[in-house]
Amino acid sequence: MASRFFSVPDVYFGTNAISSLERLNSKKVAIVTDAFMVSSGKTQSLIKAMPYATVSVFGDVKPDPNTAVIVAGVQQFKSFQPDVIIALGGGSSLDAAKGIKITLEDLYQGQKIELIAIPTTSGSGSEVTSYAVISDASNGKKYPLVSADLLPDAALLDPELVLSVPRTVAVDTGMDVLTHAIEAVASINSNDFSDALAEKAIHLVATYLPQVVENESAIEPREHMHNASCMAGMAFNSSGLGLVHGMAHALGGILHISHGKINAMLLPLIIDFNGESGSLDILKKYQKCARLMKIDVDSPSQAVRELSTAIRNLNKQQQIPASLTEFGKKREDVEAARQTIIEATLADGCTITNPRKPTASDIDMLLTKIIG
Repeated sequence: MASRFFSVPDVYFGTNAISSLERLNSKKVAIVTDAFMVSSGKTQSLIKAMPYATVSVFGDVKPDPNTAVIVAGVQQFKSFQPDVIIALGGGSSLDAAKGIKITLEDLYQGQKIELIAIPTTSGSGSEVTSYAVISDASNGKKYPLVSADLLPDAALLDPELVLSVPRTVAVDTGMDVLTHAIEAVASINSNDFSDALAEKAIHLVATYLPQVVENESAIEPREHMHNASCMAGMAFNSSGLGLVHGMAHALGGILHISHGKINAMLLPLIIDFNGESGSLDILKKYQKCARLMKIDVDSPSQAVRELSTAIRNLNKQQQIPASLTEFGKKREDVEAARQTIIEATLADGCTITNPRKPTASDIDMLLTKIIG
């Protein structure tokens, strides 16, 4: 059966990548970002890079953007009619900008709006994916959206923009990159192209995330992690993800846990679960991931065990809790939402490409384990 690898957005990378915005000087530019990006001066840096553009800034994006944020952004830009939308910030700003962009295009009945994504964290990979996650505040659910219309036209990877990210955030987002890459390799839709990007991303994370932790002000490790995030995003945009993300969306939406952290907590559990299937194909995929993390053993099943142990140790070193109770969440709150979490996980689009098809009882068992 024929497969397809998407045409990637134009990717500008390296120091001073934002200078490429000069080409927008004659355009009407809408910037979608959060309050910190405005107060820190990063938004102003973009405006200075295109001094003759007409600019409108929407700076009210919150973590886990919901439909109200999308509506507010659309209302601000509706009469402005931007030629270009720039998404500046972490995954939440990028997801919000995608939602605002497609809503405006629908209102304008076919008028194309260019979308430029400028990530300021090295984690989501949203700058090169056709994914967005929008929350519904009324029921605490996160909805992953997938559409070619959500794919940005350009991505700017400027390491100067991530230097100010605190170590704790860099760790969470770095583990998000690792999860994206490992799930892309393990996915039932993995292919030669997605594997090439995902495997390089795993190598970069294994090499440079410890260096970011050791010296958060060093720009070279930050630049490599920023590139790894983008590569992992390209990989999973082609291959899909898996059960880690399926459960993370369900748990994160209800318990309000940062996406990278809950991914890191779930990753070793799901590797063990998938490895228990006995499928040699799955075991060999994880063995490949293990070798990229400098775990070289001949037995595929042993490689899976050592890979999940290595990730647990990495989490422990980086002070990422192993369970929800260790994280400080109340057991009764999780139990009250157990059935909702199980149903949301099974319905999540990321769960579909997991290498082992889970049942409701499987999710129930994994939920008991992650509660602790």
